[in-house]
Amino acid sequence: MPNERLRAVMAAGGWTYATLAAKVEVDPKSVERWVNLNRTPRRTTAMVAAETLGEDVHALWPALRQARAARAVSPELVALYEQRADIPVSAFVEMLTQARERIDVLVYAAVFLHEAYPRLNDLLRERAAEGCAVRIAVGDADSPNVQQRGQEEQFGHGIESRCRLALMHYRPLLDTPGIEIRTHGTTLYNSLYRADDQLMANAHVWGVNAYGAPVWHLRRHGEGGMFDTYAQSFDAVWATATPVQEG
Repeated sequence: MPNERLRAVMAAGGWTYATLAAKVEVDPKSVERWVNLNRTPRRTTAMVAAETLGEDVHALWPALRQARAARAVSPELVALYEQRADIPVSAFVEMLTQARERIDVLVYAAVFLHEAYPRLNDLLRERAAEGCAVRIAVGDADSPNVQQRGQEEQFGHGIESRCRLALMHYRPLLDTPGIEIRTHGTTLYNSLYRADDQLMANAHVWGVNAYGAPVWHLRRHGEGGMFDTYAQSFDAVWATATPVQEG
């Protein structure tokens, strides 16, 4: 089958096999084969020919269109866990302990942290005393989105009580300099646990409790990567969240 697109472009511009061949520096028989036999030239030659004809190279030779090579694994991915329950709480604690500048937590409840590690508040106070900025955002139990999440998980009102319990755990930190606590009512697609340039992203799956959903452990690797995407998501939610007042 001939390359009718190439034939039409050459005719419209008054190009012959010989004149185009001279411009591109190939044999006229090569150009003839491009047209009549739909042969595809080498990419560098095709680029010169397309530029000469004033046409898009992929419009003339679609076979040269190549999908962008995909990385098999992001360089930011430290580990992928099939479900949060597979991660020992010590892994979260170790990550938070290493923080020197920032700790961000975005969850609906995540009471498993306090239940498995009762010293969590002490750890956060210690980090804040060392100059680490700590931001904790938990779910607003009265939010329609939180209540909807409970229905989707088939936990009924359980998630609302867990949000209230989480807030009770964090309330003693309200008077601690460097620690801020807010409640949010967003549709939460991921629970996030960040410590400086490390982050655990616990995916939310419809009908599945967070402990049964996957977790990505990321370490920041340059700008604009997966880590920054999640970090920016936290900032966006934080900006809409309501500060918790003492008392």
